[in-house]
Amino acid sequence: MRRIFISRGHIIGYAAFALAILVVPLFIDDPYLLNKLARYLIFGILAAALALSWGYTGILNLGQAVSFGLGSYCMAMTLKLHTIPIQTGAAGLPDFMVWNNVKSLPWFWEPFHSTAFAVVAGVAFPVVVALLLGWFVFRARVTGVYVSIITLAMLVVVNLVIVDQQRFTGGFNGLTDLADLKLFGIDFDPYSSATYYLIALSLLATLMIGELVVRSKTGLIMQAIRDDETRVRYFGYDVARYQIFAFCVSAGLSGFAGMLYAMVMAFASPTFLSVQISLSIVIWCAVGGRESLIGSALGAILVTGIQGGLSETPAFLNTWMLIMGALFVAVVLFLPKGLISIVQLGMARLAGKKISALTEDEAPLPRGHKLGIG
Repeated sequence: MRRIFISRGHIIGYAAFALAILVVPLFIDDPYLLNKLARYLIFGILAAALALSWGYTGILNLGQAVSFGLGSYCMAMTLKLHTIPIQTGAAGLPDFMVWNNVKSLPWFWEPFHSTAFAVVAGVAFPVVVALLLGWFVFRARVTGVYVSIITLAMLVVVNLVIVDQQRFTGGFNGLTDLADLKLFGIDFDPYSSATYYLIALSLLATLMIGELVVRSKTGLIMQAIRDDETRVRYFGYDVARYQIFAFCVSAGLSGFAGMLYAMVMAFASPTFLSVQISLSIVIWCAVGGRESLIGSALGAILVTGIQGGLSETPAFLNTWMLIMGALFVAVVLFLPKGLISIVQLGMARLAGKKISALTEDEAPLPRGHKLGIG
């Protein structure tokens, strides 16, 4: 079994990041602000998930919102069925089904009476969809921009299906008026510190899982595929298998993020499966650094935080999108490896100074010293 090595700098960085997000509720008592920060952390999970497939395997998935949206609907369905009351008619149906003349609860809604089933489905369903799509795409050796086009088309199709099946999905309105999630006797109110801690710990767990993957032998092969797919295939590895694996892990983490998002927003809608969301995830990764899990997460938190601050400031109501666009262009031009490259450069220089100091202390003796010359 390959030993997983994490440098001291990575450990310090992750520890500082964990401390920074975990102490937030100690200093913020505004429920609305806490809820907003929790949403930013969820976006961090989404960006880290895309980094696994794009940054480490070279698969640019423009349909990442498919997994996110499916996960959110799985959670929303169980919370809708736990709403009190859950019906507006004698049949015990969710309100939008009554309005659309549905006579009985559809069979695929029945299992969502169980919260445990919904949690499992929120991860498993996106993984199954990714597995089926990935099997056909990567076994056919489709690469590059064509993968991006296929995943984007998949996103559009799923979005249209959800909107079209209004009787069962709520259509454009989505699933609203959801109950709070209750697990192990804890009521996860969207505006509570308990919910914030759940999401913060979920983000840290996502980053740890990602680090375990990318630092394993499988992770090294994924990165080799990103750099030169043909060479990896030449050495006898099943490239498609590793691509499907990365694609599915990324989908599962995105589905989990979608469940958390539905819980925090207290609704799920087709906007969660929009092209805008998918493109935003790509931007977060690029700004933070797509070849770094924590960099991608920080990019999502930073970009959405700045975007939220500017859009709510009267002075920037009409210009905040222009500012965000300029920021993205500047990062792409001057920091092609993302903002995390600044931190990495600083750490590298610090390590270089230490090595330089060590070299001076342990410099070789002058030539001929051992012979007693000079």
